[in-house]
Amino acid sequence: MWKIIGIDLGTTNSCAAYMLSDRAEVIPNKDGMRTTPSVVYIKGNEMIVGTAAKRKAILEPKNVIFEVKRFIGRQYKELTADDKKVPYEIKAWSDGWVLIVIDGQEYKPEQISAFILKSIKEDCEKFLGEKVDQAVITVPAYFNDSQRNATKAAGEIAGLKIERVINEPTAAAFSYRVDKG
Repeated sequence: MWKIIGIDLGTTNSCAAYMLSDRAEVIPNKDGMRTTPSVVYIKGNEMIVGTAAKRKAILEPKNVIFEVKRFIGRQYKELTADDKKVPYEIKAWSDGWVLIVIDGQEYKPEQISAFILKSIKEDCEKFLGEKVDQAVITVPAYFNDSQRNATKAAGEIAGLKIERVINEPTAAAFSYRVDKG
């Protein structure tokens, strides 16, 4: 079994990397790209993640969720007017957390993030030829405990045991050290 050294669940793009000898290697997605757009398209029973979902934004913007990272682990009342400027519907859940409404269905930001993580997990398994069930996820250094816990929950929903949630600058420092020996 593989342990992914890092999944960067980015605002616009996400990626995964693993250790190969003494080097961190980025795993390509199903399209052969090193990053996957952090975009999810949902309509009825159809769900698409990544580049194909991003393309749908032109014709069906209300069915395309992007920049979900800005909502994860946050209360609706915390959002600014700029945060709320998205073509899809967002509202306060009964407990005050952000809820995303697409095609009449309600989703927590963690669920949308889990769709992205699950897609990355599947790409990793296909590339490595083995099951992937553990991960370290990076988050911005400014993320608070609620946002970190929600990110961890997204990973667990995606079927991953999250070993750690670390700051993106820390991951960059680790990567630099690995490359320099």
